[in-house]
Amino acid sequence: MVINANQVKVSGVSLFGQLLEKFDELTINVRGKNRYVVLDIERYQKLQALELDKAYEDVMKDIEKGKFKTVSADEHLKDLMSEL
Repeated sequence: MVINANQVKVSGVSLFGQLLEKFDELTINVRGKNRYVVLDIERYQKLQALELDKAYEDVMKDIEKGKFKTVSADEHLKDLMSEL
């Protein structure tokens, strides 16, 4: 469901609770552009878990393919600092 920012301004965050009882997510439109998404906390936590599962799968595939290297903590920090 798409709502505009003015609706949020007028109704306040109580509007979120009412609409999230009917819809899985809300998109907030600001000046004609979809800018924000509001989810209830349970859905947000599920999405976070899915992201972590995907990242774990990607890492395991990289390990299987040998796409990793073993370095000391100092070497790792140097690599990180050089990327900044």
